[in-house]
Amino acid sequence: MPGEGPFMLVAQDGRVIEWSAAAEETLGWTAQEAVGRHIGELVARAVDGERGWTSAVLEALSACSPMIFHVLDADLRVLRLGGASVGRPACPVSVTGGMFPEVYGLAALAEEKVARGVLRSGEPVVDHVVRACVPGDPRARHYSLSYIRVDNLHDGVRGLVVLALDVTDRVRAVQRLTVLEAVRDGVGEQLDVIAVCRALTDAVVPGFCGVAVVEVIDGVVRGEDPPLAPVEGDVQLLRAAFRGVVSAHPVGEVSRLPDATPFSRVLTDLRPRLVRVTHDALWLSADPARAAAIAQSDAHSLIVAPLALRGQAMGMVSFYRRGSEEPFEERDLDLTADVCAHAALSIDNARRFARERTIAATLKRRLLPQQPAATSTVDIARLHLPGPGAGGAWFDVIELSGARTALVLGDVAGRGVATATVMGQLRTVIHSLAALDLQPDELMARLSDTATRLAGERAALPAGDSLHAEPLTAGCLIAVYDAVDQHCTIVRAGLSDPYVVYPDGRAALVPVPEGPVLAGPCHAPFPATTVELPEGTTLALNNEDLLMPATGQVGALLVAGAEDSLDEVCDTVAYALRDRDESEKLLLLARVKALPADRVMIITLPTRNEAAPLARAATRRQLAAWNIPEEEAFTAELVVSELVGNAVRYGAAPLQLRLVLDRHLTCEVYDAAQCAPHLKHARTVDEDGRGLFIIASLADNWGTRYGPDGKTVWAQLSASQPS
Repeated sequence: MPGEGPFMLVAQDGRVIEWSAAAEETLGWTAQEAVGRHIGELVARAVDGERGWTSAVLEALSACSPMIFHVLDADLRVLRLGGASVGRPACPVSVTGGMFPEVYGLAALAEEKVARGVLRSGEPVVDHVVRACVPGDPRARHYSLSYIRVDNLHDGVRGLVVLALDVTDRVRAVQRLTVLEAVRDGVGEQLDVIAVCRALTDAVVPGFCGVAVVEVIDGVVRGEDPPLAPVEGDVQLLRAAFRGVVSAHPVGEVSRLPDATPFSRVLTDLRPRLVRVTHDALWLSADPARAAAIAQSDAHSLIVAPLALRGQAMGMVSFYRRGSEEPFEERDLDLTADVCAHAALSIDNARRFARERTIAATLKRRLLPQQPAATSTVDIARLHLPGPGAGGAWFDVIELSGARTALVLGDVAGRGVATATVMGQLRTVIHSLAALDLQPDELMARLSDTATRLAGERAALPAGDSLHAEPLTAGCLIAVYDAVDQHCTIVRAGLSDPYVVYPDGRAALVPVPEGPVLAGPCHAPFPATTVELPEGTTLALNNEDLLMPATGQVGALLVAGAEDSLDEVCDTVAYALRDRDESEKLLLLARVKALPADRVMIITLPTRNEAAPLARAATRRQLAAWNIPEEEAFTAELVVSELVGNAVRYGAAPLQLRLVLDRHLTCEVYDAAQCAPHLKHARTVDEDGRGLFIIASLADNWGTRYGPDGKTVWAQLSASQPS
C-alpha cells in the first residue's frame, strides 16, 4: 500500500473493506467501526466538519487515487474537488459551484437522470462510461464515473460523491480492438475479390471511420498477379467498394489515379499516410472529382493505406472521418496497417481462387464437346448452368454403328482444375470404350475400373498434397438408343433416373436400377434396363434431382414443351432455374426418331459356300434400290462378301446379313459363335487370311459387337445419300 499515510480500500458498491491504522488515528474511527461502512458516511463527516475533518483530510483520502474526487450537494452542484488528477490538462479546476454535468460537457438530461437515481435509491452506479468534452481540450475524452450517495447520520441524504477516471485510452483501445475483430471475423470468408472489399467497408464503417473506399488494381480482380511496387502511373484501378455519403466515382468504374496525390504516393512506396484534409490542400486540385466528394461529405481527416503483400501492390483503402468524428491520430496508422494486411491476404486468396477457377473453367470448356454430335435419328439439346466455380459435370453424344447413338452424362464430385482433369480423363475413356462397341453395362464397368485406378493414384499422392485427402467419386449414366428397333438400353451409376415424355403427353421416370458410383467402395454390377422409345419421345438426363416428382416443375415444363423445339425447352427450363445456381446443373435432352423401314434390309443366309453369292446379289439389288453409285456399291459388295465368308468359315448358324443406310452404309453379319475375329497380315504366298485386312482397308470403320447369343461383325462405309 502507498506510504504510511491514511488509506482505505473501497469495494465497487462503496463499502469499506480495509482500513489502515493511520486512517483510524486521523479520522477517529476504529477498524471495526469503519469496515463495512459506506464511504458516503465518511464523506458526510468531512462535509459536516465532524471530529475536525477538513478539506485536507478529504484530499488525504483521495491522494493515492488516479481518479478525480467530486463532492456534490443534493442539487448536483460541485462543493469540493480533489484527486491526483487535478491540474492535468484534461481536468477542469475551477468548477466549484457549477453543475456537475456541465463541468465535463455531458448530456445534461441523461446524466442528471443517473445522478438523481442514485440520490433516490442509494444504489451506487459504478464504472459508468461517458463521452465528455472538457473545456480547453480540443478532443473528446471518455470518463468512467462512479456515483455514491452521501448519507448524513442525522439529516439523511446530503449529496453525492462522484469519482471520475479518465479512460480515454482504454476506450479507444477497445474500439480499435473491436474494429480489428470485426475485420478478422467478417473479411476473408468470401472467395471473391469484390465481396472481400465490400466486407471490409462494412467492417470499418461506422466503427472506425465515416467513409471507406476500396480501390483494387483491375487485373487483380481477374486473378492476375499483382505488380511489384512502385506501381506504374498508368495502372488502372477498379473502385471495388464504397460506404459513406458521397462517392467520387461509381462503384465498378475503372480509372487511372492522378499523379501527385497521397493515393498515387501510397502505391509508389506502400507506406500508409495520415492526411489532414483542408480546402487549400495542393493534392485536391489534382483530383477534382474526389475533392468535390470530400467537400460534400464534410471529411476532415484521411488515412490512405496500401493493400500489399510481399511487396506486391493489390490496391489501397481510403478511410475518412467527417463532421463531428474525431480526427485520426498517429496511433491509428498501426490499426490501419493491421486491417489492410488482413484484407490484402484475403484479397490474395480470393485472387488465387479466381485464377484457379478461370483456369478450371477454361480447361473444362476445352474438354467438353463444343457441339453435340449430329445424328439423323436423335435431336440433341443441352442446358448447362455452371454455378460457382468449375464443376465436373459433362455429357457426350457418340454415334455408334447400325444407327445407334450413345448418350452419356456424368458428374465428377468437386470443383477446380483437378476435377476438370478427371472429367477429361473419363471422357477420353468413354470414347475409347465406345469404339469397342461394348454393351452399356460392360462399358460402365470398364469405366468404373478406370475411375478406381485414378482414385488409387490420388490416394498414393504425398500426404502434403491437397488432393491426397480429397476422395474421387463420380456418377454416370449411359443410354444407347437403337433407331432400328426403337429401343433404348440404359445403365446408371449414382445419378438420378432418366425422364421420358412420350408423344401422347404421358411422362414418367424410367426406373433404372442404381449401380454404385464410379470409384466408390462398392463393386456391385451395373444392371441395364431396356425400354421402348417410340418416335417423337423425349429422353431427359440430368446430374441432379431436377426431374424427381418432388421437384416436378422441370418435368411439367418438359411435358408442356413436347411440341416445341428442344432449344426452346432448354431456355424455358433455364428461366425456371434462374434462382437455383448454387451448384452446377446439366440437363441433356434427346428427341428420338425411328429409322424408316425401307432403310434397313435383313436376310438370313445358309452356312454353306453359296452364302457369299447370295449375300452379294441381295446387296446389289438393295443398293440399286437405294440409288447408291456403282463404285460405292461394288466396294460394299466386296466387304459383304468377306464378312459372310468369314462367318461361314469360322462362325455358327444362324447367319444373318443386315444393311442399314443412315448417314453411313453399315454392313453387318451376325452368327452364333462367340469367338473373336482378328486382323492378320497374310504373306505373299498365303492363299487366305486377308478377309479382315481387306475390310479394314476399304471400310471407314469396322468392329465386333457381342450379344447374349452371338456376335455381329460390322463395317461402316461412306455412302452418297439417295436422291
